[in-house]
Amino acid sequence: MPAVAPGARGGLRARVPGWLRRVAPVAVPALLGVADAFLVNGFSLPLELALSLVAAASLLLRRRFPLLVFLVTLPGLYIGYIWFAPMIALYTVAARRPGRARLGSCAALLIAAHFLPYPLSDLELTAYRENTLVLIDACVTSAAPITLGLLVRTRGELAARVDELTLSLRREDRLLADRVQATERARLAREMHDVVAHQVSLISLQAGAVQVSTGDEAARDGARTIRELSVRTLEELRHMVGVLRAAGGPQEAGRPAPQPDLAELPRLIRMSGLDVTYEPGVVAGAQGARAVERAAFRTVQEALTNVRKHAPGARVLVRIDPLEAPDAAEPVDTVDAGGLRVEIRNGPPDASAAPPALPGGGHGLVGLRERAQSLGGTLETRHTADGGFVVRARFPYRAEPPYGTDSPHGAW
Repeated sequence: MPAVAPGARGGLRARVPGWLRRVAPVAVPALLGVADAFLVNGFSLPLELALSLVAAASLLLRRRFPLLVFLVTLPGLYIGYIWFAPMIALYTVAARRPGRARLGSCAALLIAAHFLPYPLSDLELTAYRENTLVLIDACVTSAAPITLGLLVRTRGELAARVDELTLSLRREDRLLADRVQATERARLAREMHDVVAHQVSLISLQAGAVQVSTGDEAARDGARTIRELSVRTLEELRHMVGVLRAAGGPQEAGRPAPQPDLAELPRLIRMSGLDVTYEPGVVAGAQGARAVERAAFRTVQEALTNVRKHAPGARVLVRIDPLEAPDAAEPVDTVDAGGLRVEIRNGPPDASAAPPALPGGGHGLVGLRERAQSLGGTLETRHTADGGFVVRARFPYRAEPPYGTDSPHGAW
């Protein structure tokens, strides 16, 4: 007989209806017991047939009450001389309720019911050869289902153990990958600090030298602005390096990182060098939702950077308004009562202004959208009819994110 491939065996199992796979293990043993009862006793022995059918019917409950079902099948074996029902019941006891004392008692009862004749007066003690053969047969009849039941139970336990080991190995692989990722983050953080911080420090030093040596007031103000921006960049760089080294964990106690909020927006706008009209409609820190204010600050920062890159000379309007209640067109669970509405609108670029050659990765707006979604808000961007651009974000007041850290996607 050719072997069946595992794939073909799985295909056959998939074609069997689910209800049949559930009913067959319960109904087939009972049907075998009924067939055994009719084959052994026929219709001429009503008592023996009745006890045998009761034993066969009790197999329907063998998984829920294995020991009770086994005891019910013993009269069918002792009086009706059936085999299938008591052997299947004993197998179920061994597979579901193992125990040395329990299995030993059940084996002794089955041996006695199989060895002793009905009626008991028919027992001939002097028939040594016949009694020995019947006793051996009874011992084999009781040992076979116990052995098979214990084997099936052990196989199930081994399969469960293999599954646990597989899950444990997967967890170890994930932990190893996380450890490697944390190590790589720490290495990248060190390289970022060594490369970027060195260059920014040189910029700050050069700006300080220009501020001291120049006599031009405008040049001195520009150098002071460059130096302040360099110092602020170094502070935020130090914060991001700490986040990378901690691999997303909490910051070290006693070393709070700088967290910009709405109070920093006027300073940001003043240093941007753009023609910006700022309309603050909320008071910084009024609600204490620092994560929302940081998100609003980052949104304005990234929008002004994009204006400087793509629309030089354009006029900009920055508006921060309170978000009192959800709009009727939005789902109720999207925006909570209370929050911030941030809008940055710029006009068309000045044709006489040359665009600066600033590098860009194209991920700024994507990072802002991810930040807004993480806070339960939304971010919309679109071009205007006059050639300008609008960035509109909504941030509901919610619980602070873990550790109060900024998202790594945010623009610096």
